[in-house]
Amino acid sequence: MRTIVKGKNLDVHESDRAYAERKLARLERLLDDRSDALVELSLERHRSTEDSHIVDVTLVIDGQTLRGRSAASTHRAGIDDVIDKIERRAVDFKEKPRVRARPEEEKAILRRIADGEATGREGRRIVKVKRFDIEPMFDEDAATRMDELGHDFFVFVDAATERVAILYRRQDGDLGLIEPVVGGQYTTGRARAAAGQKS
Repeated sequence: MRTIVKGKNLDVHESDRAYAERKLARLERLLDDRSDALVELSLERHRSTEDSHIVDVTLVIDGQTLRGRSAASTHRAGIDDVIDKIERRAVDFKEKPRVRARPEEEKAILRRIADGEATGREGRRIVKVKRFDIEPMFDEDAATRMDELGHDFFVFVDAATERVAILYRRQDGDLGLIEPVVGGQYTTGRARAAAGQKS
């Protein structure tokens, strides 16, 4: 494991550097030669003295980044705290089974993302089609039939208008009726045609 200890706007004391490296050595059993660790020490003077010494640790394991941060009264106390946190996360990371996709699957996934096809609706399709005979009925008959079926909505042809309508149960228990209008002009055209036939 490669370890870098540096200061952010401060010079790191050699004793603090050695302390950080010694503490990070605890993690070597979890890591390999390709792992990197960066420890950054800083001071935030606007904080209280109890948490003015900041320690940030970034650990790269198998290409994945784990980060930890601690604020303490001294850098050594912060190092102790953050190393404990990072160690727990590193153990979880190493023990958690990871299923890697095969390279061709990864390429296909990336291609779908690039093409804008990777949406939350992937794979959604119509799996069942129902066809049924429909006969004209009045609103009241449709409501009775809906109750008999125990449904919350019912599609029917309105006997008064000879058009498809949808009856639905509202949350307040009453019923609602949807009367679809195709593009608006369709009904206007029919109304004009009907008016022309009457004259």
